[in-house]
Amino acid sequence: MVTLALLVVLSVLGYTLSSRVSSQRHREQFIIDYQAARYGCDSATKYALATLENIVPRVISRPNEPDFSDLFMLSEAEYEELLAERVALYMANENRDISNVNDSNYPGGANDVDGLSDVNEPNSLTIRGPYGPAWPFLAEPVEFKIGSAAVRIEIEDENAKYPVSWAMLDDKDVQREASAGLETFCEWMSISRVEIDSLKSQLKEISKIKPFKLDFKPITTVESKQVARRVSRSRRAQRLQQRRVVSTVPASAHTADFAKLFHSSLIDTETLARPTIISESRKESALKYMGLWGSEKVNINTAPRHVLEAAFTFGGDADKIAEEIIQRRRIRPFTNIDDLKKALFRYSDSIGKCEKYITTVSSFFTIKVTAVSGVAEASAVIAIKKDGTKIERIGVISG
Repeated sequence: MVTLALLVVLSVLGYTLSSRVSSQRHREQFIIDYQAARYGCDSATKYALATLENIVPRVISRPNEPDFSDLFMLSEAEYEELLAERVALYMANENRDISNVNDSNYPGGANDVDGLSDVNEPNSLTIRGPYGPAWPFLAEPVEFKIGSAAVRIEIEDENAKYPVSWAMLDDKDVQREASAGLETFCEWMSISRVEIDSLKSQLKEISKIKPFKLDFKPITTVESKQVARRVSRSRRAQRLQQRRVVSTVPASAHTADFAKLFHSSLIDTETLARPTIISESRKESALKYMGLWGSEKVNINTAPRHVLEAAFTFGGDADKIAEEIIQRRRIRPFTNIDDLKKALFRYSDSIGKCEKYITTVSSFFTIKVTAVSGVAEASAVIAIKKDGTKIERIGVISG
């Protein structure tokens, strides 16, 4: 019995010791993996920012393709039908035999089919977005290795999303329309009445901290500082003197403030991130289409239907204008707002009321960087404003 007891005690001690040694090894390995992932994420972020300077967002025409505007509400069966429609439209337009696309003797092979990497493999097909890649990407996601870390970089068009900040406008003349626009967006995304009221309540609390304006000005501050000066030239004696110092912070500081508020615990993003559609090719949720970085305008060339309707709620005829835009921009993207008014002259008055909420060129983007090494993952989301080659960083979230 004593021997048996000793064996049990020794077994327990051995198991405990091995468990602790194993746990310590796992912790040490995780630290090594995380350091590699963090380094990969930071390096990729610098690379993405440097590369973005040379990227000029150009909207493409897609006259013979289904539009991306309603993907958010399509079931998987409807989405597959739309993919089939895209292939059929392409082949009809090019007058080609789909069966020969993957034949090495076929001119250009599979690469000759613009955007269709393999028309015989359903999982490889996508509906192209306004820039070519799937919505809302500005360019195809980039994947590469930095040391032991696998890195992925995604650049998204924030002007293609619904600006949540609109629901907090301090202009009483448009608050009713802003509220209606938020409800239009939420109803398209199948958000319940209770959840809409909850979101409105959360945004109201944020507006108490900082109300939103479309015409924020640079922040000028004046403060008094004590500076020393000589009493006379002949004497080195000094005395303190009060002097006013004026400093100016750019208007983008307001945008950064809202980015912080929208990404705080003041908004229940878990509810908004609840999946509405999940499949191998798509993951849809309300949060995917919401601008939480303080954006001010919607790009009519890149926004989907429900975002367009929310934007044109400020002027009326929202559903009709949205439909016209969707059909026309496939053939030729709009160059400016005057171009839009001429094309949709029947709705010029309604469009005029919405001018300060819409644009035809995106300038607000987010860069999402993810780096994975072993079991560790590091990520960063950087919001930037781009004016030509000039890039202004708005905010960064690291994880």
